[in-house]
Amino acid sequence: MTIVVQPLDLGGDGLRVMVKDTLDVAGVPTRASSRALADAAPAAEHAEVVRRLLDAGCRLTGKTVLHELAFGTTGINHYAGTAPNPRYPGRIPGGSSSGSAAAVAAGLADFSLGTDTGGSVRVPACCCGVFGLKPSFGRVSRQGVMPTHSSLDCVGPFAATLPMLVRAMSIIDPSFQPAAVPARITVGVLAVPASPAVQAVLDQALQASGQSLRAVQLEDFQAAYEAGMAVINRETFDACAPLLEGGQVAPDVAGRLQAAGQTDDAALAAAEQVRQRFTAQVDAALQDCDVLALPTLPDFPLRLEEAADTRAVLGMTALVRPFNLSGHPAVSLPLGSDHGLPVGLQLVAAKGADEQLLAAAECLLQALHAGAH
Repeated sequence: MTIVVQPLDLGGDGLRVMVKDTLDVAGVPTRASSRALADAAPAAEHAEVVRRLLDAGCRLTGKTVLHELAFGTTGINHYAGTAPNPRYPGRIPGGSSSGSAAAVAAGLADFSLGTDTGGSVRVPACCCGVFGLKPSFGRVSRQGVMPTHSSLDCVGPFAATLPMLVRAMSIIDPSFQPAAVPARITVGVLAVPASPAVQAVLDQALQASGQSLRAVQLEDFQAAYEAGMAVINRETFDACAPLLEGGQVAPDVAGRLQAAGQTDDAALAAAEQVRQRFTAQVDAALQDCDVLALPTLPDFPLRLEEAADTRAVLGMTALVRPFNLSGHPAVSLPLGSDHGLPVGLQLVAAKGADEQLLAAAECLLQALHAGAH
């Protein structure tokens, strides 16, 4: 069990920050928690987001463990170690940015950075009971982030509170200007397949918030999940295939990578057509709503021993991956449950409206807090 794979002591005496070990820190190897990169050369320069952290006076205290090569959703890593889930012991921390979520949940960092290609910030945020944001695609620099090329991946922050998430975005995205919290919002409630227990927690929270709710359907939601999988498979294979040659990649990830290599150009072209259709559907739904709401995970986080079965975990990204394909910003807010297990409330906003997304989230949380007293 491990959270930090590389202790660091860089920067000023401001906020304590940890970053996923797919972000370059000058003088330190970027290993992505893989034996195949054990001998990687130290990075020549900081990733742009790392430089922004240091310029803002943050103290960089470590690089965090992840699901190997950021290609998995459980966070289980038999080589580098699996991050413990500080708030829900015995449950998976979620992946791939497992260590970054666990660091915040354990109080080791004021905020942390992960990356989200198919849910890899929102899933661990939900599992560990913290806040996690996938910004609009292209909003936060990916310079110096592994893999070099991705049409889905976003660097995003984790924090224990929403105001800290806003502060993190203000640091890593120079164009981010916090928005005023609205008095009321209109929430489009997405019909998605989730377990009755999870759906009940979500419905109860939305009803209790007193906001204007309307039912929304996205016709290509399932197709967008599958298309996102095709794009991730192809892009990850293109980036990581050379690492398979040495036989150092763990069998679970190596098997997925080899299978990913079967994604042909026709599948990719079909996925791009789904991307266009689904993006238009989300855009249209957001014409009438401030945000869309749905669970982050379709069920409670698995126990570690259950997650060894890769088939059991495949559906974990069913509700998050579609918004990587479309590029819309999405945040996971932690909700408790009567089961003593975490539920994530995922909110999605218009492209580029990251400020409005976090302001709408604050509106919801304030309403829930007021209703609880």
